[in-house]
Amino acid sequence: MRAVGRCTSFLKSGAKRLIGRTGFDIVRSTNNLGGVDDFIPFEATMRAAQAAGLSVGDYIDEVMNGTPGATQSTIDELSALGVFAAAPDTVLEIGPGSGRYLEKTLKECSPSRYEIYETAAPWADHLVDAFGVVAQPTKECSLSPTPDSSVDLVQAHKVFNTVTFLSASRYFFEMARVTRPGGRIVFDVMTETCLAPAAVRTWAEQGGAGHDSFPAAMPRRTCVDLFATLGCTLEGSFLAPLGVASTEVLVFRKTA
Repeated sequence: MRAVGRCTSFLKSGAKRLIGRTGFDIVRSTNNLGGVDDFIPFEATMRAAQAAGLSVGDYIDEVMNGTPGATQSTIDELSALGVFAAAPDTVLEIGPGSGRYLEKTLKECSPSRYEIYETAAPWADHLVDAFGVVAQPTKECSLSPTPDSSVDLVQAHKVFNTVTFLSASRYFFEMARVTRPGGRIVFDVMTETCLAPAAVRTWAEQGGAGHDSFPAAMPRRTCVDLFATLGCTLEGSFLAPLGVASTEVLVFRKTA
């Protein structure tokens, strides 16, 4: 799913377009096809989820996004790829928003430390209170408060397909920097795998007028080659729902 600095500003404005009106990340919304330009009130989103008898994450999937079980499906795929098998002791998540991936990640492993970089203050405060995570100060596209080679699992979900190419790239360098050798880096981007002609037509015709910066495409080969230069090997990938189409989740392992 964060104030301060140009890159963070791009992250916020882009992610706000991701799903219309929700209390997610930079706030996902009720309309996958377009977007919004303001944060969804924390209290209203929490009340709506409670009234529906759902967790915030499941409410986003089932009611707001119309993709029941989408978050759990991603977690299941990551589990099948062995992401949680090594019992990561330190986890870092960029843009957790409402915490739907965070919550399910904590059901798969029990890290002693879970850092988040989130500019939506009400949501960040909620995640700190609810899950005992550490909210790091945000500045531009930096993870500078986190030391080099100190994290076992770095992840970002539904973030990099909402920001500019350079913003995403700057985060990639930071993600590789903070990951320990043997650790995993997980994120999704809208690669050419997701952009067959039919999908492009669907986005063009149904993707929401006035929000042309979303979705942002990222060449798959660019990601794989860049992370290779950073000592990271692609271990696997899979498609996950995003708006009217899909996004590709990439799993890298840092080997050097």
